[in-house]
Parts: sequence; structure tokens; C-alpha cells
Amino acid sequence: MSKPALKEVTSKADHITPHWHQNAKEIQKFGTVISDMPIGLDESARLEITGRLNVLLADTASLRDLYKKSHWHVSGPTFYQLHLLFDKHFGEQVELVDGLAERIQMLGGVSIAMAHDIAETTRLQRPPKGREEVPVIISRLLEAHKIILDDARKLAKRASDVRDDGTNDLLISDVVRTNEMQVWFISEHLVEMPLVFAR
Repeated sequence: MSKPALKEVTSKADHITPHWHQNAKEIQKFGTVISDMPIGLDESARLEITGRLNVLLADTASLRDLYKKSHWHVSGPTFYQLHLLFDKHFGEQVELVDGLAERIQMLGGVSIAMAHDIAETTRLQRPPKGREEVPVIISRLLEAHKIILDDARKLAKRASDVRDDGTNDLLISDVVRTNEMQVWFISEHLVEMPLVFAR
């Protein structure tokens, strides 16, 4: 192979080399909304709703992770059913996280995303790193659901007041209904019932 041919191969290889050492300024600051969005909602309403949605998103992401921790750490006679149930609920919370984040983006905002930012924002109580007994795990999950449900209902009402029907629909149809169903499923595990003989 002649030297010019080798040079040509080298330049082609340089052409496909990834340029991965790049930095630039943020294109949109967190806590802002795009000023002119053609979706029929004014900037001040979108700014308020996205701010509140980000807090709900942080709580939902924390509950999602709490379900995965519970899935890994559960033990005892109900291990099998709770191990599977917690993982199912985790998957449903993953979908809610995605829906909330995408709604914030649709409104022209910036959705919270990274674990450290979520940890700073969430209102859910932080669990210990270690394992807990099943009744404590479930109680912790139920408390998280209560915080999210209370907030989702209030925010749905506010969204309706400012004519943000898309956010209202997401909150009622997805967030409230999913969380209510999950509360029902896990709260039944705290009811004391006889296993073999009726009382």
C-alpha cells in the first residue's frame, strides 16, 4: 500500500472518530419555561404548574426507588407475593415518572432528572439503608402514596383552574388511579386475617 492510500485511510478514520470532549452552556435553565409555546396556556400558568409537577415528579421517582428497595429487601412468609408485587408497582411508577417528566417538557419546562436533585426535592421520608420488617416497609410505602395522592389531587384542581386540561387528565387518569390501586393492593397485606380457621 502506497503512502497516499494510507493517508486517505487515516483521514477517513479521523472523520468517524467521536467528538466526545464537548461542553457548552445550558440551553434552558431549570425552573424556567419557554416563553412562547403555542399550546394555549400562558407563561405564568405553565411556570407554576411545571414547578409543582417537578416536586410531584421527585416524590414519584422516590416512591419508584422505594418500591425497588422493598422488592430487594422484603423477607418472611409473604416474600414471594410481595417480591413480585413490589416489582410490578415499581414498573408502574416508572411509567408515571416518564409521563410526569414528559408533561413538564410539553409545557415548556425542564424536568428534574438526576438522583441528587430528586433527593433534595422530594418530600418523602428517607428510609434507612438496611432492611426493615414487612409491616414497616408497607407502612412507609403507604405514607409515600398518601403524600403523592394528596398533592396530585390539589395540583389537578389547580391545573383545571388555569385551563391546563392535559395536566389535569394526566394527574387524575394516571397518577391518582395508579396510586389508589397500589394503596389498595399493599394495604390489604396489613389486615390481620386467619389463615386456616375462621375466628
